[in-house]
Amino acid sequence: MDPHRLAEERSLAYHALVAERLRVDDTVLARARDRVEQWARDGSVHPRWVEAWRRILSLPPADLIQMLRDRSEDAIALRQVTPFAGAIDARTRWRIWRDVRERLSGP
Repeated sequence: MDPHRLAEERSLAYHALVAERLRVDDTVLARARDRVEQWARDGSVHPRWVEAWRRILSLPPADLIQMLRDRSEDAIALRQVTPFAGAIDARTRWRIWRDVRERLSGP
């Protein structure tokens, strides 16, 4: 199993669940915006990613959700530096990781 593909598929599955949570919980978006602003203040993340996420997090909800599920190279790169870390509890995250591994391993 290709470890890069596994990581990308796990990230995509994680962010798909984040997208669903965005529909019902406004705090998910607020926390992501706060995290991006913290990155800007403390310089912990390159300004390129800060600006990209600022732009994305200001999109209309439908466009933001679409981006979180996008399979483009840009979306894959953005998900590697995500402000949505912690938006999904650990137990659910581990379930996602296990399910993706099983799906990619196949029968």
